[in-house]
Amino acid sequence: MISRIKAVWELLRLEHGFMYGVGVIVGMIVSGCPNLKDGILGFLTALFCQASSFALNDYVDYEVDLANERFDRPLVRGDLKRSHALLLTLVLSPFGFLFAYMISLEAFVFALAITVLGYIYDLKLKETGILGNVYIAFTMCAPFLFGGIISCGVNVQIAVLSFLAFLSGLGREVMKGIEDVEGDSLRNVRSVARVKGVDFAYKLSALLILLAVAFSPIPLVHYGVDVFYIVPVALADILFLLTVFKLLRFGDVRELRKVTLLAMLFGLLGFLLGAIF
Repeated sequence: MISRIKAVWELLRLEHGFMYGVGVIVGMIVSGCPNLKDGILGFLTALFCQASSFALNDYVDYEVDLANERFDRPLVRGDLKRSHALLLTLVLSPFGFLFAYMISLEAFVFALAITVLGYIYDLKLKETGILGNVYIAFTMCAPFLFGGIISCGVNVQIAVLSFLAFLSGLGREVMKGIEDVEGDSLRNVRSVARVKGVDFAYKLSALLILLAVAFSPIPLVHYGVDVFYIVPVALADILFLLTVFKLLRFGDVRELRKVTLLAMLFGLLGFLLGAIF
């Protein structure tokens, strides 16, 4: 039973879902007028919609993940069937749309558009390479934007948070293409690593992440010298800089993706604490 729950968690990437949900809360707080009801509904919208999209991704990419020996994927390990992934895609998304509709029509339209684009990415957009990377990077900042939409609107602070999330997310996606280069050939995914070469992809990923670090002090204009923001974001920057150093030395991408996920978690915590305190 526990192994099945773990497999479902991995299929749906729920750690990402919780981060997206927190991102919505951060967007609401930064926007200026959060409320509990919309915060809960916004969190659940992000959680269910992203889980649905991730399930479809693993369903579509089964052969690719198999070729890439992605044993971190439950379908590849055989812990779940492909039919389970498709079923979860169909079951989870209506709940996400319902939660969004309970907030407002505007929230529903935004959630529907992002999720449908996610399905298009899973089915076709991923094959375009950099355009698909840009979409995934946009989903990294979408929770902040959604939080603003369901609160007092998208302001300058939310735009800055979104920009930083976009840069680090794009760098992470270019990095992912390095790891998946062999399997991506099965779908003819035109990733940076396949089109421009692995060396170029390493350098581009490092540059994008370095830019995110360089721009990370910008929110201090709004937060001031706020230790609640500075400490977590400094930890995030250290992890990102470590990633850049290892990317330039052609390090293990699979491990570096875990490091960048942790860095993004620290960054999210910094934005949350900075917004609250």
